[in-house]
Amino acid sequence: MNWKIRYIDYYVLVPYLVLCLISAIMVFSASGLRGYGSATNTTILIKQLIFIVAGFAVCAVVYFSKLKVWKSPGLLAIGIVIDMAMLIYLLFFGRSVNGASAWISVGGFNIQPSEIAKLLIILYLARILDRRQRVIGRYKFPTAIKMLGWPLGLLVFIALLVLAQPDTGGFFILGVIMLVMVVASGFHIGWGLGFIGGGIGFIGALYYFVVTHFAGFLSKSYQGQRLLAVLQPFEMQKTAGRQLVISMYAINHGGLFGVGLGNSQMKLGYLPEPYTDFILSVISEELGMVGGMTVICLLVFLVCRIIQIGARSHSAYRTMLMYGIATMIFVQMFVNVGAVLGLLPITGVTLPFISYGGSSMLVLAASIGIVLNVSAAETRDRMRLLEAKESNN
Repeated sequence: MNWKIRYIDYYVLVPYLVLCLISAIMVFSASGLRGYGSATNTTILIKQLIFIVAGFAVCAVVYFSKLKVWKSPGLLAIGIVIDMAMLIYLLFFGRSVNGASAWISVGGFNIQPSEIAKLLIILYLARILDRRQRVIGRYKFPTAIKMLGWPLGLLVFIALLVLAQPDTGGFFILGVIMLVMVVASGFHIGWGLGFIGGGIGFIGALYYFVVTHFAGFLSKSYQGQRLLAVLQPFEMQKTAGRQLVISMYAINHGGLFGVGLGNSQMKLGYLPEPYTDFILSVISEELGMVGGMTVICLLVFLVCRIIQIGARSHSAYRTMLMYGIATMIFVQMFVNVGAVLGLLPITGVTLPFISYGGSSMLVLAASIGIVLNVSAAETRDRMRLLEAKESNN
């Protein structure tokens, strides 16, 4: 216990706390109209504060626990089975919101199984790759993939359950997490880079082909309209492109330093999700480009620090955990920022640590707890090594 307090990583903890503070302030600001006229205009803020405080508790529990607890096959199996059961439940009994059945309502709060799946997949895949890393490194990419066998197939099945909601954003994030962790586990660098580059090229070519040849078909579905809106937002500003256009107006209206905290115009009934999907638009309008870039820089700094912790570790398991968590945060940020700027389709992916939402905040808090746990353990190991060298001298 004492060594964990002594070796706590403030380069991770401080950005996390600052992001949570920004979240509380901006969720309250962005949700002002939603609460207006109700018994209290702080309903959304109170819920978000509950999520943040609960997140602190989760982070602390994970941090002060032994890391091997989260590697337990029994615990992982229980978590995966429960999450799969919730995902299957949503397929048959889920209530569609904004074109997706992604939430289970429990006691006034919504549970999003796809968010939980992200951390479960990271924990499970890190364990599998750690056990098979030495063998995997001897083979080329196709053969090594086959050697992962049914564990990887199980994770792909979970990702497909997320896609079936349909939650394309969550599916994309899960796919990238698995790809990065598998490639980083010991494959030949040429195969890894080639696979990633080929995958990006294929997705881009497929997207261009579909939107140019099947525009009529896409316009008939909710998700299809979102794809088309990226290419022609102003032509579709009365339908699927409305959110993108308003988001662009909000960012442009904010300028460099913004119109002032609480003074956003676009949140007043124009942006449908000002405190979730499009909270960065509100931040950019009220606090300007400076405010928006501050949030992005904090997230990028946090991701870089997590990658650094993983790269310095001599444990394959710890390294895989760090790379998986860093990928989760970065890709989620990338997809959200891309959608806000009109560069990517709107998929319902929220801004990490900032947007309103319980499942996301708790999963991210647990992830930070794991990062702090690994960082403290690595620092302790290095200090022990230095002490051993000094004693030998």
